[in-house]
Amino acid sequence: MGAEGNRVRDALNALFDERTAAPAAGADTGPREDLTLPGRAPWRGGLHPVRQVVDEICEIFRDLGFSRVAGPEVETAEYNFTKLNFPLDHPAADMHDTFYLGEGTLLRTHTSPMQARIMEAHAPPIRVVIPGTVYRRDPFDASHAPAFEQIEGLAVDEGVTFADFKATLALFVLRFFGPDAKTRFRPSYFPFTEPSAEVDVSCMICGGSGCSACKGTGWMEIMGAGMVHPNVFKHAGIDPERYTGYAFGMGPGRIAMLRYGITDIRLLYEGDVRFLGQFA
Repeated sequence: MGAEGNRVRDALNALFDERTAAPAAGADTGPREDLTLPGRAPWRGGLHPVRQVVDEICEIFRDLGFSRVAGPEVETAEYNFTKLNFPLDHPAADMHDTFYLGEGTLLRTHTSPMQARIMEAHAPPIRVVIPGTVYRRDPFDASHAPAFEQIEGLAVDEGVTFADFKATLALFVLRFFGPDAKTRFRPSYFPFTEPSAEVDVSCMICGGSGCSACKGTGWMEIMGAGMVHPNVFKHAGIDPERYTGYAFGMGPGRIAMLRYGITDIRLLYEGDVRFLGQFA
């Protein structure tokens, strides 16, 4: 019985050794999984940095009582120019600056046509922000793009003053850029506002000391704005003797460049995930 037990033991040991050696021999002849490697996290997408800026700006103005609305990207020359106090012989309406699709039809050059559309459709009080893509015959270089995001803002009511306009935009700058940001208003000209101003913010890249991004001035322009021109009210059927308001237009792409220290606007539109992944 002892001899038989030894025979069975030897047979089982030989079979065990054979089965144990088989996986290792097979693994040497082909690929195998290294279970000691850490797992790879799946790639995750995220919002584009310009979209993040658009959403944050609209959220700030939502807290100030502004609603977010959208408008058509294909516009008529009447809404894009005439109703905004632009004569059709204005340089902005020239074929060299505007993408015309047909007689009197074009890709909007700004989001301002929604000023007229909103005022025609709704009686004051009005407080809206209108984000959207606009199109211009600009060269694609470090500071220009032929298609880019813009945000229009409009507030109309009885008794709205230039002081309300300045206070609203100054508060926006503090909310978006932080308590150290400074705001400057410079006289300017826009056909659909009077008086008009360009709004500058202290350069976030150099802290206001002067750099190549701000051309050594310590300031960077972020928007054009002003009090709504009485002719714009008349075109929309609103009494300019009773109502006043202000409007502003800003480029979220340039604001994103200012916030993140980006020196070339083309980086925002080339779709390079190595660059965009920093903001996901």
